[in-house]
Amino acid sequence: MESLLYSFFAGASTVIGAIILMIFGKPGRKTMASLLGFAGGIMMAVSVFELMPEAYDFSDSIWVVIIGFLLGCVMMYLLDIFLPHAHMSIPEDLTIENRAHVLETRRVLRTGYLIFFGIALHNVPEGLAIGAGLEASPELGLTIALAIGLHNIPEGLAVAGPLKAGGLSNFKVILFTLGAGLMTVIGTAIGLLIFGLSTVFIGGSLAFAAGAMVYIVNDELIPQANGLHNHLANAGLISGLLIGFAMLM
Repeated sequence: MESLLYSFFAGASTVIGAIILMIFGKPGRKTMASLLGFAGGIMMAVSVFELMPEAYDFSDSIWVVIIGFLLGCVMMYLLDIFLPHAHMSIPEDLTIENRAHVLETRRVLRTGYLIFFGIALHNVPEGLAIGAGLEASPELGLTIALAIGLHNIPEGLAVAGPLKAGGLSNFKVILFTLGAGLMTVIGTAIGLLIFGLSTVFIGGSLAFAAGAMVYIVNDELIPQANGLHNHLANAGLISGLLIGFAMLM
């Protein structure tokens, strides 16, 4: 039960990021470019500076990391093919400007859903990591939970920004960010149910999540952020990378 409690508080910290966004309201184009870039930077930092090294530490095999990473990329590629794109069902009686606005809003909302999916996915093996850390020692488990809780705050912002810009209500944005964070608890619960869990499996799962997140950043976040305002998008990306790196050290 202790590990589930740690996971709950670590995962629920994503809501803090959403609340920060609520204070400042629905973002405009320039703010959205910065937020998408920032989200991309955070996700890249988590993938490269945390998930990939931890995947190798757990599995002790570069091939497990490479295969897991590629499988994560392939899964997101397939999801990208089968997930309907934002240009569908736009009313015909709208002006060209309004149609462009509706298209942009739906594209941003779709990106928000993909970010939610990617972050929720990577929170499952993080929950496994908390459980594995507690198995080794209570101190290690608490340290991992605190680290995950801290970096879940900007991840909550990463999920909330596009969803808010896509027109979701504050209540739904809170639910989505909380849902993404609480996938950590599911990961820990899986670890408790399978307590002879192979560290190779945990390592592969971490690499899988890293691959999914990197694909989302390159395929969705960076192109859309640059389309809104390339300089602010780059500033957001650099800020996210540096803040993510600092919080993970």
